[in-house]
Amino acid sequence: MSTTQSSTPVSSTPASDRSTSGASGRKPSTRRPGRRSGIGTDRFNWPLTAILIVCSLAVLVPLLVTVNMSLKTTAQAVDGSAFSLPAPFSLEGFREAWQLTNFPRGLAISAFITAISVAGEILISSLAAFAIVRNWDRRLFRWSFFYLLAAMFIPFPVVALPQVKLTGIVGLDNPLGVAILHIVFALAFNTLLFTAFLRSIPLSLEESMRVDGATTWQVFARLIFPLLAPMSATVGIFAFLGSWNDFMMPSLITTNPELQTLPVLQQMFQTQFSNNYNIAFASYLMAMAPAVVVYILTQKWVISGLTQGAVKS
Repeated sequence: MSTTQSSTPVSSTPASDRSTSGASGRKPSTRRPGRRSGIGTDRFNWPLTAILIVCSLAVLVPLLVTVNMSLKTTAQAVDGSAFSLPAPFSLEGFREAWQLTNFPRGLAISAFITAISVAGEILISSLAAFAIVRNWDRRLFRWSFFYLLAAMFIPFPVVALPQVKLTGIVGLDNPLGVAILHIVFALAFNTLLFTAFLRSIPLSLEESMRVDGATTWQVFARLIFPLLAPMSATVGIFAFLGSWNDFMMPSLITTNPELQTLPVLQQMFQTQFSNNYNIAFASYLMAMAPAVVVYILTQKWVISGLTQGAVKS
């Protein structure tokens, strides 16, 4: 009888290589010794952690003091200890601040200015960026973009006095004039953000709509503006925070004291009621609460809009 040889091929891998490759069949690591692997390393960055802790405390400690002082009575607030817990808790400061500042009226005026500023900045800046990007080969649009960039280097105090005189002449020394100035002064920065984002949108999408007979306005309204949603959210958040917390422009432009915004109304506690710390801190907390809530709910869109505009598809 003839014996049949096994047809199974014999592996040509040396025994030393097979032993190092392991049971999974993976090749041995070729990483050089002494080099860091980058992501996934087990090393702990103590200096960076310490910096983050210090920065966090710089924000959390004042916030803690504000909440703590606002919940105290007037007698507890002047005892000289900002970190002592209120005993008992009191809402007296909130009630007094609500009445002294006429908080509902100030809240409505601030909301009115902020709403117009946010809507105007998103719409006007996106239109300007769309016109500039799609007509970049024309000198007028290209130099208009450079003109807007140059406006970013002009500080507001330099043009504050002319703005005050002009708004008084044309009758815009009111909350509406403040909202318009917010839109104008933020136009340069917002157009820069929208321009960077628009460059990542392929031109072929617009060309396909134009082949179907769409006009320029239809292309912007039905295609471009919906695609700008991440950057619009980013611009809207910046516009909200800047308009809501603005003190200088409403105090200079608005001539009627009864039409002032919440940040301007807080100034009265630094002059007339400087010793009523609980009322002052309660007023500050009520004024900044809407901005904090809006930012917490929408912060994820700030970075997403900027990063999507930075990557070109």
